[in-house]
Amino acid sequence: MVVFDKPHALNDIPFHYCPGCTHGIIHRLVAEVMDELGIEGKTVGIAPVGCSVMAYNYFNCDMIEAAHGRAPAIATGVKRALPENIVFTYQGDGDLASIGMAETVHAAARNENITVIFVNNAIYGMTGGQMAPTSLPGQVTQTSPYGRDVKQCGFPIRVCEMLATLDGPEYLERVTVNNVKQIRNAKKAIKKAFQNQIDGKGFSLIEVLSTCPTNWGMTPQAALKWIDDKMIPYYPLGVYKDRTAATEQKEEN
Repeated sequence: MVVFDKPHALNDIPFHYCPGCTHGIIHRLVAEVMDELGIEGKTVGIAPVGCSVMAYNYFNCDMIEAAHGRAPAIATGVKRALPENIVFTYQGDGDLASIGMAETVHAAARNENITVIFVNNAIYGMTGGQMAPTSLPGQVTQTSPYGRDVKQCGFPIRVCEMLATLDGPEYLERVTVNNVKQIRNAKKAIKKAFQNQIDGKGFSLIEVLSTCPTNWGMTPQAALKWIDDKMIPYYPLGVYKDRTAATEQKEEN
C-alpha cells in the first residue's frame, strides 16, 4: 500500500531552491492537483524570471519561459490559441507585482481563463534580496538596510485586495504553506483555481505566502514563524473574490 508518493506531474530531479524555501511545497501541490484532475497531458505552464525561473525542469508538462513579468500575456496568447488546454503561470512577487503588474491587472480585468500561482515571499530572492513591491514596512532588505521607509518607497502592494476591486476576476484567494493545516488549505485553493479554468469560469489567482530564509537572514524554522507573526497580519489569508459563490448566495437569498 502506497501512503505517500511523488506526483507523476513532478519530475524526479532535485530542486535548486535554498534549504527551507517553500517553493518545493508549492510545486508539489500544483503537481498533485494536475494528477488528481487528470490534466497533465494538456497543461501548459509559464515559467517566470525569478527564483522559479527553472520551473520548466520540474513540471512534467509542456512549459514556456516568459520574459520578466510577461507570463500572463504569454498565458493569454496560449489559452486563446489553444482553448482546450489548461494554462497556468507560476510567478514571484517581483515578477508579478512589479515589472509584470500591468499584465496581471489587465489579464484579470479581461477575466482571461487562466490560472495564476503567485508566490509572495516579500523580497527579491534570486537577485540577492532587494526590496520587493510586497516587502513589509520596516523590513530590512539589501536595498532597504534601515527598513522599508513608506514615506520614500510607498506601501506594500496587496495584490488580492487590489484585483478584487475589478469586475473581471472569477476567483482570488490568499493562502500560505507554513504548517500542515495551511498546506491542505492551499491545495484546496489551487485545485479550485484549476477547476475554474476547466469549467470555463475565467481568471483565478492564488497568492501563496512563502518563506525566503536565505534573504530574510533566518533559519527555516524562524522563517515559518515570521509568516505567522509578520506576513499574515499585513496580508490576511482568505477568499477575496469568488463570483460563482457570490452569485449562488444571492440566488439562495
